Amino acid sequence: MSLCLAEPLKPQYRGGIISNPEFNRGIQEWSTFGYGNVEQRTSRTGNKYLVFSRSGRIPYLSVSKKVLLQKEKLYTFSAWLRTDEGFADVVAVFKTGGRLIHAGAIEAKSGCWSMLKGGLSVDVTGPAELFFESNATAAEIWVDSISLQPFTEEEWRSHQTQTIQQARMRVVKLKAVDANGTILPNTTISIKLQRPSFPFGCAITQSILTNTAYQYWFTSRFTVTTFENEMKKEDYYSADAMVAFSKQNRIAVRGHNIFWDDPKYQMGWVTSLSNDQLKYATTKRLNSIVSRYKGQLIAWDVVNENLHFNFFEQRLGQSFSGDAFIQARQIDPGALMFLNDYNTLEQPGDPASTPDKYLQKFWEIQRYTKNSVKMAIGLEAHFNQPNIPFMRAALDKLAGAKVPIWLTEVDVQNQNQAQYLESILREAFSHPAVQGLVIWAGWHPQGCNRMCLTDNNFRNLPTGDVVDKLIKGWRSDIVVGTTDSNGIFEAQLFHGEHEVKVLQSPGGYLTVNQVETVSHGDGKTHVIVV
Repeated sequence: MSLCLAEPLKPQYRGGIISNPEFNRGIQEWSTFGYGNVEQRTSRTGNKYLVFSRSGRIPYLSVSKKVLLQKEKLYTFSAWLRTDEGFADVVAVFKTGGRLIHAGAIEAKSGCWSMLKGGLSVDVTGPAELFFESNATAAEIWVDSISLQPFTEEEWRSHQTQTIQQARMRVVKLKAVDANGTILPNTTISIKLQRPSFPFGCAITQSILTNTAYQYWFTSRFTVTTFENEMKKEDYYSADAMVAFSKQNRIAVRGHNIFWDDPKYQMGWVTSLSNDQLKYATTKRLNSIVSRYKGQLIAWDVVNENLHFNFFEQRLGQSFSGDAFIQARQIDPGALMFLNDYNTLEQPGDPASTPDKYLQKFWEIQRYTKNSVKMAIGLEAHFNQPNIPFMRAALDKLAGAKVPIWLTEVDVQNQNQAQYLESILREAFSHPAVQGLVIWAGWHPQGCNRMCLTDNNFRNLPTGDVVDKLIKGWRSDIVVGTTDSNGIFEAQLFHGEHEVKVLQSPGGYLTVNQVETVSHGDGKTHVIVV
């Protein structure tokens, strides 16, 4: 569960630009936002904190503080919160430039302090008002150890570059020897990445089966895919052909999805079933699709969007999701089983899918399965305007589960679509807990859902250019160097399969038969026999 302490920890970055972040000098800089009461209290251990309560039933009646925000900066935000009774969803909000920006949310508890961690950036420089919004309008909300720390874009990008080098690359030693084991000093070695190990992909549609231009554009870029709708159907004809196509081109496939908990997407015949009939139908569905593709897929989205919806739980009981995970794992034990939902990264103000609520649901299913299922975190990532500092904070929080995290359906609907897509993908790739990315841009002749990467002739749109730029940046250029007196050459390489060539006198390259694989824990010296 989330860390919940008897006393709050010290504020991050000593509060950053928040003066008096621990309320040791009173609460004069804070005022009521709407109708409410604000006071300072002291715990038995001498810790001072702020308390606000409301006399009305409006969630945003709160306590506020004025700050100055700058357009060029990215801000990390944190605060420790508690309530006097029960539980309370609390959202940190900044009012600026006529907009309300949600910076993060937490479920505050009575009896202990919880840390809200988030962030924000703004479109214009100017004054802003920070306040806390809660749906528990009858409860007291306690606040302490507030921090708002600015970073320049250069500082933020520098951190991304550093973590990419640490999480996605490795310094590798290659040793050149001849067939007798004699070391080869002063020998020129060329290294080229053939296939990166980080799964980066895009959704596809059945249109790819008959369109060679689509096939070439896709297979020359991606290593993983999800079928947009074809596995949701009872007819497996198209899905079978798409699995075969993916295998032929070494494209890994995520199974999407076994069940979808949103009542809006249930077929009419499903909603008309009795509970007993529905139980039979769900068992048949799971057995049918998972058995058909077992051993052929890397993952399954088991019960889609069950943070927001509960169609099957309402009809068949609260254990439905846990049972589905167990049954899917029994049939296909090699696949990762994903909880998959939206707004955990996209909307800090959605109380149904905050990072803490996501982890609560995740751990609930994990406990039910007695840790017998290889579970993973799926984040759909359907963005409008991304909040990159919040996204990093959310990924930090989710990383505490110590399981694979994937962004499973990345798209952007905004006039700054390409710019925002690049920011999202960079932030995700640089986070060490993220183990895969899938863009939600399956091509349809009549147009894509929310975002396309190409036109109908498979010429890149600006979003496609972003993808190509990032692919180029996330794959090592050809590295050429000379072995030292011990026959050793060191190079920093991205994880993946690399082709190694050794210069052969009088000037041609001899391709060494072995393909060298570089991985995160790789500390060995790769011996290249010429």
